[in-house]
Amino acid sequence: MSGTAARRQLTPSGAPVPFSRRAAVRSFTVGGAEQVCRDFAPVTDGDPGLPPIFMVHGFRGDHHGLLRIVEALPRHRVLVPDLPGFGAGAALPGRHDVPAYTAFVRGALEELGLGPDTVLLGHSFGSIIASRLAAESPELISELVLVNPICEPALEGPKGITSKAAEFYYRLAAALPEKPGMAVLRSPVIVRGMSMLMAKTKDPGLRRWIHAQHDAYFSAFANRRVVLDAFRASISATVRDVAAQLTMPVLLIAAEQDDIGSVKGQRLLAERIPDAELHMLPGVGHLVHYEKPAEAAEKIEDFLSRRHP
Repeated sequence: MSGTAARRQLTPSGAPVPFSRRAAVRSFTVGGAEQVCRDFAPVTDGDPGLPPIFMVHGFRGDHHGLLRIVEALPRHRVLVPDLPGFGAGAALPGRHDVPAYTAFVRGALEELGLGPDTVLLGHSFGSIIASRLAAESPELISELVLVNPICEPALEGPKGITSKAAEFYYRLAAALPEKPGMAVLRSPVIVRGMSMLMAKTKDPGLRRWIHAQHDAYFSAFANRRVVLDAFRASISATVRDVAAQLTMPVLLIAAEQDDIGSVKGQRLLAERIPDAELHMLPGVGHLVHYEKPAEAAEKIEDFLSRRHP
């Protein structure tokens, strides 16, 4: 994707242009709970042999968070579910931990009829889930793409104090009675504070849009148990736990200003993966999917074009 195409993703005010790709909304059942996936058909007359891309979003988000990358990959069929308990995804009957979410992805690939040519992409917490699935069931996918991968434990990251503050926040929400606990979790002030910490762009229009996205979708979870389980899962595992077991080609799209994964940590992660390619994007932090989706898509297209000529 050219620099011009990347710039076209923003309006003169700095906000992204309206999302234009239409999706078929597909329902399926995993673990006894009904789940929802957006299935985007290719919008260009590209090579019909291009692999489909299945995307896994991050903690507290839903499919909306990955739509800018979807928009920047018009030649591919892209499928983006809401994780169970978030967005339109129903909560699972048991704990929402990494094994449960990994089982969800495995079940979704089967229920949606996706074959071994599928590219699996995970962002942030989604990178933990995607890499676990890739390590346990490599026969299900062809390539693995990790955006803002979780390369080191949260409390060891470049801004460990931020992670500790988040841990305190979620522990407080768990300790309170149900109603005040939910109020703490959905506090607009807290959500805006998280958004302000993560956004690195200096563009005021883009910052306003990012905050609006978090305001709209960051509290779309089924119940307190879901979000507390998922938070514990997000700080209890990393991609590096399974790095040596990733036998397929792996693309890592990391960010120089990511408060959750240091540059050193991302490089060490790449070294542990047998067949890894690392791209470090400057001037962006943990919100590559919001701030530099076109650049991420360009790396993905290049990576896949060399493996699917």
